[in-house]
Amino acid sequence: MTSDKPTQAISGLIDLVSERVGGKVLSVSDEFFAGKENLLKASRPIFIPDKYTDRGKWMDGWETRRKRTPGHDWCIIKLGLPGRVKTVDIDTSHFLGNNPTHVSIEVCSAAANVSIGRLLRTTWTEILPKSPTNPGTQNLFSVESDGRWTHLRLNIFPDGGVARLRVYGEALPDWNKIRKNQLIDLAAVTNGGLVVASSDMFFGSRENLIMPDRAKNMGDGWETKRRRGPGYDWAIVRLGHRGIIKRIEVDTTHFKGNYPDMCSIDLLDDRSTTNQLQWENLVWNEILPKVKLKAHSRHFFQKELKQSRVATHVRLNIYPDGGISRLRVWGVIA
Repeated sequence: MTSDKPTQAISGLIDLVSERVGGKVLSVSDEFFAGKENLLKASRPIFIPDKYTDRGKWMDGWETRRKRTPGHDWCIIKLGLPGRVKTVDIDTSHFLGNNPTHVSIEVCSAAANVSIGRLLRTTWTEILPKSPTNPGTQNLFSVESDGRWTHLRLNIFPDGGVARLRVYGEALPDWNKIRKNQLIDLAAVTNGGLVVASSDMFFGSRENLIMPDRAKNMGDGWETKRRRGPGYDWAIVRLGHRGIIKRIEVDTTHFKGNYPDMCSIDLLDDRSTTNQLQWENLVWNEILPKVKLKAHSRHFFQKELKQSRVATHVRLNIYPDGGISRLRVWGVIA
């Protein structure tokens, strides 16, 4: 049984092509049975047994017609977050007799406004050679990819359907485009931020904290279970760039009967920290003392912040538990 909840990042990686971060399918060889836009949906694919269109069975994915000529089908995607690719997931959920037998993936680095014609003529770098896939499942492949890529081409052999494509990796923003002293959200996933650890995320994933735009609903935030003992919940964000924090926003939008009573924020300046098991042994410095929170509200903190310090990580502490829809950490590059 599949869930309709969004697929979350794996192994500390972000889905670089998800529609949530601006990924877009630019062109396909064919989409006769099911549209290309389905590939990058954040939700898990679903199956509706009796749903048909005038072209055949409705499928929640990208599906091409049966190929009767030589060659194979393909689609070209603009990554929402340019970066380094580590793992790909070719999800063939619900495609049982109509999945591709093999897939391959190529990447390139191009301008944001590059034309399809130029992309079709460009030199692509293969990061996943032609590999077999299984029907009705998530096909995970580790890839060797050291470059900073902006576009990807998924090749399917010879034809068929893919429900979802996930391209997990590390976002690599172009910091040369950021002006000196320009105020940016250092925690945003679009600027390379990553939620690396949390005490709990029973009801809502911690990755939601730093996603673009406002939360759509309560499920689009970070929410912990009800705490029945002592202590408090927390989430740690690795900033996209080492910076000086100037302003912080803690947004409880949609959390009305389950928002935290209070919050505080600590910072850390440690570029060597990579192991989640080390977090409790590190020395954190408080930048925002405990403050009261309100239901379904955006809270902005500037004058409440202690003296600005350079930080690589921030820890959001919530007391005792509850839900936060977004965390914004505005600052300048150190």
